[in-house]
Amino acid sequence: MQLALIVAAALVVAFLSLPIASTLGLLALVLDETFTSGRLSRTFGGFVWDNTTSFALLSIPLFILMGEIVLRGGIAERMYGAVSRWVSWLPGGLMHTNIGSCAMFAATSGSSVATAATVGTVAYGEIAARRYNESLFLGSIAAGGTLGILIPPSVVLIVYGVLTQTSIPELYLAGIVPGLLLMGLYMAVIVAACLVRPATGGIRVHTKWSERIRALPDLAAPLALFLGVVGSIYAGLATPTEAASIGVVVSLALVAARRRLNWAMLRGAFEGTVRTTAMLMLIVIAAMLLNVVLGFIGVIQSATQYIGSLGLTPLATILIVVAFYFVLGMFMETFSMMLTTIGIVFPIVTAAGFDGVWFGIVVTLLMEVALITPPIGLNLFVVHGIRERGGDFRDVCIGVLPFVAATLVLIGLMIAFPQIALWLPRTFY
Repeated sequence: MQLALIVAAALVVAFLSLPIASTLGLLALVLDETFTSGRLSRTFGGFVWDNTTSFALLSIPLFILMGEIVLRGGIAERMYGAVSRWVSWLPGGLMHTNIGSCAMFAATSGSSVATAATVGTVAYGEIAARRYNESLFLGSIAAGGTLGILIPPSVVLIVYGVLTQTSIPELYLAGIVPGLLLMGLYMAVIVAACLVRPATGGIRVHTKWSERIRALPDLAAPLALFLGVVGSIYAGLATPTEAASIGVVVSLALVAARRRLNWAMLRGAFEGTVRTTAMLMLIVIAAMLLNVVLGFIGVIQSATQYIGSLGLTPLATILIVVAFYFVLGMFMETFSMMLTTIGIVFPIVTAAGFDGVWFGIVVTLLMEVALITPPIGLNLFVVHGIRERGGDFRDVCIGVLPFVAATLVLIGLMIAFPQIALWLPRTFY
């Protein structure tokens, strides 16, 4: 009865079509007043203060600022050109550049939407110039953009770590191998498509070795950022938050070296950081409130006990969780999907014997699937929005389907071989 009332309240609030932060916050307050007589409301101010002054959360605006500086400093365009000189010889040409550039930009951004939008804007003109299959080309950008939330530094992994009390450095290490494997699977999809239909790969780009060598300095910038951020963490020189500040300083230095550092650029970067941070933190606070209220009511404990009483094997449990997120991701914004469910799902998964670090990577992969799954995959709309000549939204949806399948293959491999994610964390810790 209690669970039925909670579901009914959630549906009513959802149908009000409020912003997601307002929806979560309102649901938390309604449930708090209904089932706990305002237990959380009496300590609302203290709760918000205690949970938003976490040192780890400070890294979120810093990583966002780093990505804004890189985006507005012209580093992405030069990086795309350099990557194209090294991988365009493969069947599929610049579609491999899309994947490689997304992976490198992910190491400086931490945002899938920013990654897809940036690389897509740079790459779009090549479709007509090189006669690529537009559907698959756009699909490669949308799919490559999802690497932004998996390859460190990742804002999603920071939030997951804070909500579940999981080590952020371990999560960062755990995301590296799956991120590289996913990049390889995406490139394999492109090669396979071009071998089956050679015309899909467009006109081959020919590059001399001398041009490749000259392009190496343009790859140094993202590499310097990655080493400055991730390297400082695992060298024991900085915490994730301190590493984020190092990343901001390094990005400013790189942009200044290219003579792109000016007040207009800084103002745009700061404004973009404030907008994005405010949106994310409001959602995070609302989700924290809802998770605490659900804990007060006993929903989390009841759900864990109920799943345990079913006698499911650990494999059956994780397959149900994967199916749940796959279906939910078709209809819900990914970040909100994780925040609203992780408080209930995480205890169930860990009670089944799965590692919290491993599950963080699986959830992130499922969020990647949601980003490119019709009908409301956010990266699909981002990529469709950069099309200057217009076109049917179905083109992007069709083009991304092979990459959705590749991501699901990696999730299956992760379930069968958890060491794909756990090898690096267990080696260092």
